[in-house]
Amino acid sequence: MNELRVLVQMLRQMLKDMEIVTSQGSGYYTCTPFAQRYNKLMRQARTLFPEAAGLMSTFDEIDENDPKDPADKLKVLLGVRIEVSQLITLLEAAQEK
Repeated sequence: MNELRVLVQMLRQMLKDMEIVTSQGSGYYTCTPFAQRYNKLMRQARTLFPEAAGLMSTFDEIDENDPKDPADKLKVLLGVRIEVSQLITLLEAAQEK
């Protein structure tokens, strides 16, 4: 099993899941599961790419606390979406090597 390829697929699925939640009204749902999942997948990516420590260090964990304000929840989801997209880009670029 190619862990890198699987990780990219998991991240892509996470983006799809986030689209569903966002379209249903993110203010009514928690953003904690997405932050938790991103943090786990990002930590896994770090173990796969110790040589890319410089680039991997640009990714920080996302706060897993669930804000009460719907606008703040949307900001967390947007942050997760941006980080996931950037992580996918890094992982795909690494696959090409």
